Amino acid sequence: MAFGWIDEQADARRRAGLVRTLRPRPADSPLLDLASNDYLGLARHPEVTEGAARAARTWGGGATGSRLVTGTTELHTELERELAEFCGFEAALVFSSGYAANLAAVTALAPHGSLIVSDAGNHASLIDGCRLARATTQVVAHADPEAVRKALGTHEGAAVLVSDTVFSVDGDAAPLARFAEVCRERGAGLVVDDAHGLGVLGTGGRGAAHAAGLAGADDVVVTATLSKSLGSQGGAVLGPARVIEHLVNAARTFIFDTGLAPAAAGAALAALRLLRREPERAERARAVAADLHARLTTAGLEAVRPDAAVVSVRAPSPEAAVRWAADCRAAGLAVGCFRPPSVPDGISRLRLTARADLSGAQIERAVRVIGETRP
Repeated sequence: MAFGWIDEQADARRRAGLVRTLRPRPADSPLLDLASNDYLGLARHPEVTEGAARAARTWGGGATGSRLVTGTTELHTELERELAEFCGFEAALVFSSGYAANLAAVTALAPHGSLIVSDAGNHASLIDGCRLARATTQVVAHADPEAVRKALGTHEGAAVLVSDTVFSVDGDAAPLARFAEVCRERGAGLVVDDAHGLGVLGTGGRGAAHAAGLAGADDVVVTATLSKSLGSQGGAVLGPARVIEHLVNAARTFIFDTGLAPAAAGAALAALRLLRREPERAERARAVAADLHARLTTAGLEAVRPDAAVVSVRAPSPEAAVRWAADCRAAGLAVGCFRPPSVPDGISRLRLTARADLSGAQIERAVRVIGETRP
């Protein structure tokens, strides 16, 4: 029977407690949200939603084509110019998603005969980029500059290190300055995904590369998403102008994909401008994460110290994590639930996101619910 193997895999997922389901949410959910990636609380900000609406009224509901045909509007180029300037890079290129941006950066910057060194904790989009690239990939120990040095030492040609800046599972930060130092010893490039750093780390939320003193370097390329701190949708690659020009000519997820919808570009641009006016939002997101971690550990829970706005709480098993998240939801709290295969170490957790707009009372309520429902 065609696709008969799907039933076997479904049975295996059920037995392992790994079934995933879609849960549509209403426009006005009564839940306290610690599950989304809206770190700065901008997704529903009036200026951001008006930016989206204004762009849709001006440019229409869609981009109408690929960026190289009709999909590039003046709004796209305005967003790219301001994003590059804000983050401290020479140029930027906007994609339809952060996933597409990562596939573009990795595949286009790792040609046949080159080496990719990939951190073991990397996001799935970086992993898929490595799989699609024509380079050879070596996966190295998580956040380990010495392991990177050894891997680069096995190859004489072009090479690139690929890493998240803030890892999405535990919220720990990569040692970017050390990574850059090791790459420069070997003449390798550094490509980092700042999905969870943009808007949270660096001066005024300018990102992890900016915080590490790497913004604008000719050997550093940063990918980012517009769907987290900027409350919109889409992705971007930032770096030297010659790298961006190369992506325009070589990145398949840019050349063959429809451009980012104008509404998403308008929302992201409005959010970026708001962040420039209110840089304290970045500091507040970090403070909320630190407060969450302190309260959770005081309550006797095993939480990982956050380097940005992700707070991870360990669960004893996949089944317990699913039940814990469901019990939190029943008590009015939405939390993320990460379990295999989404976690590289096989340890299931609740994943909490610290939003800049959370009050002290909301933080206290969240910790109380998590503690009362713990398995």
